[in-house]
Amino acid sequence: MTNVISTLASSPLVAKLLPHAFRGYQTYRRHRTTIGRSLFLLFIVRSVLSIRQAVIQFQKYQPKSTSSDPAKKKKKADVDMAFLKQLQRLLKIVMPGLASKEFGMLVVHSGFLVFRTILSVYIAYLDGRIVSALVQGKVRDFVIGILWWMTVAVPATYTNSMLTYMQSKLALQFRTRLTTFIHKQYLTDMTFYTMSNLDDRIKNADQCITVDTMKFSNSLSELYSNLAKPILDVFIYNYQLSRNVGLEGVLAISLIIRLSSLIVRTYTPSFGKLAAAEGHLEGEFRFRHSRIIENAEEIALYNGQEIEKSVLDKSYQNLIRHVNRIFRLRVPHGMLEDFIIKYFWGAGGLLLCAMPVFFKAGGGAARSVGARTEGFVTNRRLLLSSSDAVGRIMYAYKEISELAGYTSRVVDLLDVFEDVKAGRYQKRLVSSVSTDANAKQLQGRGEIKQSENIEFKDVPIVSPNGDVLVPKLTFHVKPGMHLLIVGPNGCGKSSLFRILGGLWPVYGGTVNKPDHKDIFYIPQRPYLSLGTLRDQILYPDTVQDMAARGVTDADLLDILKVVQIENVVEREGGWDAEKEWSLALSGGDKQRIAMARLFYHAPRYAILDECTSAVSMDIEKIMYTHATALGISLLTVSHRPSLWQYHNYILQYDGQGGYVFTKLDAQKRLALQEEKNAIEAKLLEIPKLEARLQELQETQA
Repeated sequence: MTNVISTLASSPLVAKLLPHAFRGYQTYRRHRTTIGRSLFLLFIVRSVLSIRQAVIQFQKYQPKSTSSDPAKKKKKADVDMAFLKQLQRLLKIVMPGLASKEFGMLVVHSGFLVFRTILSVYIAYLDGRIVSALVQGKVRDFVIGILWWMTVAVPATYTNSMLTYMQSKLALQFRTRLTTFIHKQYLTDMTFYTMSNLDDRIKNADQCITVDTMKFSNSLSELYSNLAKPILDVFIYNYQLSRNVGLEGVLAISLIIRLSSLIVRTYTPSFGKLAAAEGHLEGEFRFRHSRIIENAEEIALYNGQEIEKSVLDKSYQNLIRHVNRIFRLRVPHGMLEDFIIKYFWGAGGLLLCAMPVFFKAGGGAARSVGARTEGFVTNRRLLLSSSDAVGRIMYAYKEISELAGYTSRVVDLLDVFEDVKAGRYQKRLVSSVSTDANAKQLQGRGEIKQSENIEFKDVPIVSPNGDVLVPKLTFHVKPGMHLLIVGPNGCGKSSLFRILGGLWPVYGGTVNKPDHKDIFYIPQRPYLSLGTLRDQILYPDTVQDMAARGVTDADLLDILKVVQIENVVEREGGWDAEKEWSLALSGGDKQRIAMARLFYHAPRYAILDECTSAVSMDIEKIMYTHATALGISLLTVSHRPSLWQYHNYILQYDGQGGYVFTKLDAQKRLALQEEKNAIEAKLLEIPKLEARLQELQETQA
């Protein structure tokens, strides 16, 4: 080795280059400060250009498929251009502009972040002076340093508290904006209904709206705090370090950090995909529980609790298996991060801080022991703060991955909102006939027109699973007409009302119907809202709407007297009593409340779907008589012959796709029904008579 070095030193080329290298080194020494500042400036410019280039690429990015493509694959929750596109979309919602409250809060939050960094730099120099005074035995300087340190603690603690407060307020404000936007989309144009009945993509919208929006808002707020301040810290701390220990050491340690960061990033699992998958499994587990609650009676009657328990256990085990997988992945990832950030970088930091002590960087070798101690402690504090900042930036990648998962879930929800509003549904067809035969029918769209009358012209009745119940339905209802709708189960009676109410799409033909407020629907199980007893009569009106119409509580009581339930006001504690009314009232009381609601609104048309099944025939007669007296045209689904007398037209399904729409002669139909019942009763007696005849013949024999 010595011979090699001697040979190189005696080489003519080396002898020629050495003077140039020495002069270059002397020039560098003379202009070291200027060169260092220039390189630092270039570093900042390079960072800005990198960000700008990323933004340009982001703006050029166009997704390969849209949400309306039914054949598209499920989007991956990863940190890529698709995630940035999704995040930009949500940012426009949670922060609509520079004049918004959220942007103002963000500016204040940023101000506290900058002030906290400035305080950290000052505390680093203050720590150096305190330790220097301690080493040199200067009691007065040491005490003054401690007093200053305690004084600085006041704004520092206030700043830390305000950072936590502003981060929480930002998260809450983000959630408020996003939830308000989602509620508006979810509760307009029947989106809440079409999502759950005509589309299969989102089965747990409640979790997406409540839990996923909260997690997204918290993650976004935390990410800004955990990313903005570390980036600022890296620039400021490294600038101070370059002034204290020289740019060479900072560049060397920066290169080491960059290389090690690439290693960590390469071996970081896709936590975004894992977070999205965990959210999906949580939603599935919750959905299975909600199904048990909704179908508790049927499950109990079938004694199916063991089957349901196995379904729940399987869903929970899938969730736990996935969570355990995440835990296992975090162990080696955490070890790698801790080793590189805490120990590998720590060793490099000690070497960097020692440079002014052992070498002449910044005049370190020429200073006193106290000055070198002060410099070492200050640089050590700056380096630790810088290392912590870089570490938080690296940790932020994991937080960004998790944010990508939450972002993907929320954007998927918004995409489905847009699709169902535009009439684009994705639902697996389980039709009893060929799905190919029905696919063409489902591709078509009919026409909806505003009219004073209700009229269907060649309108197909198609269920959400793809069954064509009636190929072409034609009928009409004008004011003064009362239509009775009968037929076997599953023939399309209630489906007609869903089309009329705008819940199901019109796949063909023409539907003429009045404005939505002129049609009122009362199902067999009335919906009772959260609120007061008064609210149950007014729904969906409010107390303000009631006052605008000039209706008083006395008027409402008169309506209750019609259905003979006026005692419910005193019994339940007055008009302002608030209860879970679906539990507080009996089935008959609920149906009376629903009819009282109809009488309050007094629409032009009323759709009554087995709405008197829990009341007596006397009350039923009062309800129908009063409804017709109010001028309400009735469309009734019922098999009760007692209701025929209140209708003058009938729409009868045969259950095979056919129907009859004609005038109804109630008396004639009742007579025919009685004759039919009598014949059926006689036919039932035939087997008994034949058996008796056989016995008599055997006795005579």
